[in-house]
Amino acid sequence: MKRFSLVKLATSLLLPFLAGAIGSAFTIGEISGWYMTLNKPSFNPPNVIFGPVWTTLYFLMGIAFYDIWCKHTKKSFDWLSAVTFFLLQLVLNTLWSIVFFGMHEIGIALLIILILLMMIILCIISFTRISKRAGLLLIPYLIWVGFATMLNAALLLLNR
Repeated sequence: MKRFSLVKLATSLLLPFLAGAIGSAFTIGEISGWYMTLNKPSFNPPNVIFGPVWTTLYFLMGIAFYDIWCKHTKKSFDWLSAVTFFLLQLVLNTLWSIVFFGMHEIGIALLIILILLMMIILCIISFTRISKRAGLLLIPYLIWVGFATMLNAALLLLNR
């Protein structure tokens, strides 16, 4: 069993929370502004749900990343793929917030979130090759982003 590493744990948690903080910078002001003016589908959750859900998901992402980082010391193709998919999905996650909330581009955001969904699936597959637990920790994220994709599509249809 690998030794606990505070530096790896802190870095693993910092990455998703940093992505979330960047995205939040484009989101927070728009929730009570532009987003409030949109026609929303009946399944749109209350705004207070988003913060706790994303906090939990970023935490799970960080723990999953820490798990694969600690379990795989040899820098193999599987490990490099897992890290690449993880970092790409974080970039796409952040980009979605910038495009949707910052630029008000619902259609382009839908394309980004569809690519994000594929990247999360690839991330889960690559994480599972290294640690089944790490892959399982990302399942709630996949489910939430799947829901967010449906919400994004509905918002596009309702606000043409």
